[in-house]
Amino acid sequence: MRTRTLALALLLLAGPRAPALAADPGQTALPASETGQGWRLLWDGRTTDGWRSARHPGFPPGGWMIRDGVLTVLASEGKEGGVGGDIITEGEYSDFELSVEFRITPGANSGIKIFVDPEINKGPGSSIGLEYQILDDLRHPDAKLGRDGNRTLGALYDLYPPAADKRVNPIGEWNTALIVSRGPHVEHWLNGRRILEYTRFTPEFRQRVLESKFRVWPGFGELRKGHILLQDHGNEVSFRNIKIRVPPAPPGGEAAHPPPSP
Repeated sequence: MRTRTLALALLLLAGPRAPALAADPGQTALPASETGQGWRLLWDGRTTDGWRSARHPGFPPGGWMIRDGVLTVLASEGKEGGVGGDIITEGEYSDFELSVEFRITPGANSGIKIFVDPEINKGPGSSIGLEYQILDDLRHPDAKLGRDGNRTLGALYDLYPPAADKRVNPIGEWNTALIVSRGPHVEHWLNGRRILEYTRFTPEFRQRVLESKFRVWPGFGELRKGHILLQDHGNEVSFRNIKIRVPPAPPGGEAAHPPPSP
């Protein structure tokens, strides 16, 4: 009852917003074929269970809206941190496959981050982690910044660009992001096609960090496990069908994937 009441309160606190797009409900349960393959919903499509603010223990009292199985961060003048701020999973993850459907509005900016430690950045802006960039490449100026397209949709933000032939559905339609993390190896997929892969802990990865805005954060991108984050960058972006598949822990647990020595 508490989570249902909170979900309704989010609708009231959200305030004025852009006209709603056509209803297109997300999942509140997975089909047996997917649960049999090890998938489970990371968000139940109805409540705030399993998620909290990246800045404090509770879910943001405003800035996010739940409706018809869709989780939407509301527009707030395009400011990083927005009104509600980033949200993170209560749990932490290491090896996983994460699938998220997202829908952007014109000029929007957001992201999905992995290996997030909310204690790293207590100042303004977003919490620190490896970001699958969500962006309107045609209208948002960030697409022209960075290096070789490493701030465009599907990029590992400010580090690695996505494939040039990525297939992006039009504004207002749903896209599917898939992030695969296996030991140090990470892949970005978009609408069923792999668009990027990289390996953490390597000299190349660390060099890219040194050439990025993240060089100010010691050990950036090298956590063994961390929270998953949905970013509030002050633009309206919607998420649905957020699901995850975590492989069984191998003998030895976390020690099965030790990072290479520096």
